[in-house]
Amino acid sequence: MNPELLQNADIFRARVLDWYHQFGRKDLPWQQNVNPYRVWISEIMLQQTQVSTVIPYFERFMARFPSVQALADSPVDDVLQHWSGLGYYARARNLHKAACVVDEVFAGEFPRNVDTLTTLPGIGRSTAGAIASISMGIAAPILDGNVKRVLARLHAIEGWPGDKKVADRLWQIAEGYSMAEQNRADTREYTQAMMDLGATLCTRSKPACTVCPLVDGCKAVAEGNPTAYPHSKPKKDKPVKATWMLMLQHKGELLLYRRPDQGIWGGLWSFPEFGSEDALQQHLALQGLKPRQQTSLEPFRHTFSHYHLDIHPIHITLSRKLPSVMEGLDQVWYNESQIEQLGLAAPIKKLIQILHHANPVKQ
Repeated sequence: MNPELLQNADIFRARVLDWYHQFGRKDLPWQQNVNPYRVWISEIMLQQTQVSTVIPYFERFMARFPSVQALADSPVDDVLQHWSGLGYYARARNLHKAACVVDEVFAGEFPRNVDTLTTLPGIGRSTAGAIASISMGIAAPILDGNVKRVLARLHAIEGWPGDKKVADRLWQIAEGYSMAEQNRADTREYTQAMMDLGATLCTRSKPACTVCPLVDGCKAVAEGNPTAYPHSKPKKDKPVKATWMLMLQHKGELLLYRRPDQGIWGGLWSFPEFGSEDALQQHLALQGLKPRQQTSLEPFRHTFSHYHLDIHPIHITLSRKLPSVMEGLDQVWYNESQIEQLGLAAPIKKLIQILHHANPVKQ
């Protein structure tokens, strides 16, 4: 055990940087042609999403929206369509909103100040720190999931990082290391090094402690149980909810509606939903809809971070197309080629694919 390592920020940084120069990741797509826009997009995509999943999304996103101006000028539906499958869709809506602010208020240039960056929609303190340090060379702490894990183990911080007191302590430590007297040219590499250390060595379930540059100063290792840190969020049983989705089809078209911006799958296109099959059938009767054919598709479960949703799809073929089926909703009939251009949640895509394979649409 080497207490000096924990107390001396220069020694800490030197060890982290030496390791990064030898073993850190340097060929990820967002590490090429580094600028605030590319760093921002990658940081938002990487929130609660693994690198291997993000890479193809990032490359497609950059091809379609190569600059903040291009993103701001694009319809939000286009942005959601390119985000479809990544989940947490508020991130995509906030990307579009923030791009508009950068374009209109800051003349297309990201503000060179962490506090100002955090005023942009969807950008928190850690994301602002990453943008500032990686793309601007401004010394700023970050505290993403990987860095939280490294610091919590290094200092044996008790408690769940989602608790304010624990988070405040971790921020204090992160700031002490990142804001120490330093060669400012190292700022970008140090930030990337801390991310990589957590992502590749100090992993959640199988940390590679024997090759970690900080092992001789790690309190969790000294205690003999590094995976005990950080403490997990107190577990609660996820509630189960159910919905009946109405898949109305007329010839080669399906009826979809745009979901409200707030709530699950915000701003995406979906099928009308009901709390029970009886409610769905009563609605059909009230609307005077006479199905040519009705089929109950196999129900399936979609799990969110805070609950399970059991989806019961009802496919109905109509003899005539109505302009509207449910009041107060933005509803449109779409053919198959149009649907491919929409922002759809993963379960909705799945249902459309099931329907297509079971009954290919004849144009």
